[in-house]
Amino acid sequence: MGDSMTNTPLSMRMTIAVFGRTNSGKSSLVNRIVGSEVSLVSSVRGTTTDPVTRAMELYPIGPCAVIDTAGFEDETELGELRTERTKAVLDKTDLALLVLAADEETESAKQWLSILEEKKITTIGVLNQCDLVSDGEERAKKLSKEFGIPFVQTSALSGEGIEALKSAIVAHAPKDFELSEIAGHLIEPGDTVLLVMPQDIQAPKGRLILPQVQVTRDLLDHGAVIISVTKEQMETALSALSSPPKLIITDSQVFPFVYEKKPKESLLTSFSVLLARYKGDIGAFLEGAKAIDSLKETDRVLIAEACSHNPQDGDIGRVKIPNLLRKKVGEGLTIDIVSGNDFPEDLSGYALVVHCGGCMFNRRYMLNRVRAAKGQNVPITNYGMLIAKLSGILDKIVIE
Repeated sequence: MGDSMTNTPLSMRMTIAVFGRTNSGKSSLVNRIVGSEVSLVSSVRGTTTDPVTRAMELYPIGPCAVIDTAGFEDETELGELRTERTKAVLDKTDLALLVLAADEETESAKQWLSILEEKKITTIGVLNQCDLVSDGEERAKKLSKEFGIPFVQTSALSGEGIEALKSAIVAHAPKDFELSEIAGHLIEPGDTVLLVMPQDIQAPKGRLILPQVQVTRDLLDHGAVIISVTKEQMETALSALSSPPKLIITDSQVFPFVYEKKPKESLLTSFSVLLARYKGDIGAFLEGAKAIDSLKETDRVLIAEACSHNPQDGDIGRVKIPNLLRKKVGEGLTIDIVSGNDFPEDLSGYALVVHCGGCMFNRRYMLNRVRAAKGQNVPITNYGMLIAKLSGILDKIVIE
């Protein structure tokens, strides 16, 4: 992928996952689609062990992430674990490619199609290794009718059908895998936007954190005039402007300070709130924030972080938010913390789930977590909205 600083993050790419039996040619197919030998290819069954993600550009969709999964009929020693990891990919999949070898029976593929349909994942069938049979086109038509999904015949070996498969991906790609803007809906071209960005211990040395980068790029795309400052320089920046900025976007941790100092004409929101709308269900997060008022000291709260990192003093998810909640509810409040892909299937023991902005997840993954909480009647909110609620300004900031 090269330097990650010059590439679109995987979380902002449409995610295409490739599923199929062991040795159906998935890895060779991925190599053809991406255009380079990124997945290990071998005649030995079970060569692909963990899902492997690679980035590509597909016009006119743009940036995509292609995931090569382990075979779902893996009979090797680690087969069960590999299959579970393959299933875990489903929650982040925007579009699935269901691969069958040309001479393959259809029973297991139909079982997996039912799983994909249950997850409401758009699926394209791929009849691979068509160079090994003489009736590939006819078989693809028959499979399309049998499975009820479009089928494309390909040969990962010769490259036959790869362009047709890419065209099918473009034609069937979900239109709502991401929203069209993060903050651009709040401004008009030429509006001034003030970004208040504390550079604390969680900001990587020499870099901005991902939400700041994503919001900045979106504002540039929508013609904003951007001024970026730290908390300490906010008042200086405001005094240098001939008129108040149309919008102020801040780190949620300094919400109270920024709200107190902002001009009354300026709209206010945070990076975390913007990501909550862009990635997830803003209505569910707003409703979840109301549950804070009914929390009791005997309750249990789950804090979920999208990224795994070494916690530091002052960490927002592991230190600041727990402190704020216990100050509001009581020191006896039980708080569990998970990070990365760890997220309990059973949420019934929690009175509230508090999620980060999810900048490392794609939209489908975040929405699946929201659905899981809503399906178990557990309120869910996010960092920015929780801090705004506890600061008493939730009704005074821009939510949508």
